[in-house]
Amino acid sequence: MNKEVENLSADQWSQVLVEALPYFKNWVGKIVVVKYGGNAMLNEELKHAVMEDIVLLNTIGIKVVLVHGGGPEINKMLDKVGKESKFVDGLRYTDSETMEIVQMVLTGKLNKDIVGMLLQQGGKAVGLSGVDSGLLRAKKTEKDLGYVGEVTEVHPEILTSLLDEGFIPVVSTVALGEQGDDARYNINADTAAAKIAAALHAEKFVQLTNVAGILRKVDDPSSLIKRIERTAIGSLKATGIISGGMIPKIECCEIALNGGVPRTHIIDGRVPHSLLIEMFSDRGIGTMVY
Repeated sequence: MNKEVENLSADQWSQVLVEALPYFKNWVGKIVVVKYGGNAMLNEELKHAVMEDIVLLNTIGIKVVLVHGGGPEINKMLDKVGKESKFVDGLRYTDSETMEIVQMVLTGKLNKDIVGMLLQQGGKAVGLSGVDSGLLRAKKTEKDLGYVGEVTEVHPEILTSLLDEGFIPVVSTVALGEQGDDARYNINADTAAAKIAAALHAEKFVQLTNVAGILRKVDDPSSLIKRIERTAIGSLKATGIISGGMIPKIECCEIALNGGVPRTHIIDGRVPHSLLIEMFSDRGIGTMVY
């Protein structure tokens, strides 16, 4: 516990708890899909905080699905085995040998590391990939990047079963090919998480990122836009407020919204316990797209 928290008075503590209680009641039994990535996946303190948050949500009866990628871990393993990367228009080309390494890292080491951290925090976690129970089906992306795919089907029954039994499913984004295609595909984790959220009829879809949210001025954190209605996305793109790396994040929000998820969020994973701040406080954090 940090000193700021230790120095809270009894009145301040009671105010925090009173403010959080209605949110606790509101979220019990609801499904929340969290895309885990960015600094929150690399920094040990932030890793610890995210795992604590997820276990707390699960403990009070919120059904959490944690979806993860693992680009940095994949890069480290490719370097370790001396595999040179090939790029097409700035995007990594994944040949069959690279795909073997991707599958090994994502569905093996990284997935089980996350499950282990959740178990150490007292959570009930189960690791699986998009291959398990045919959860994700995919086809090659329109631009030929080898074994990089886009999700065409989500079969969430395995997730529903695990959630109903009180488990936290931890999903790595390797997918099966479509019927008749026995290949494995590496899937963008943000997109996969959005499609999983839609298939589960989740109440909330959260992307943990390395930015504060959507800013009116890129270098000014005080210009954070806290709430965006879906109909305003087009004009924000046209004026350049939503641009660059934020475009795919917003597109994932749109995928989830179009699939019936009422609330989507882009929040700053660099802030410890940002997930709890978003879920259980009046102030919230980051940008909500609804």
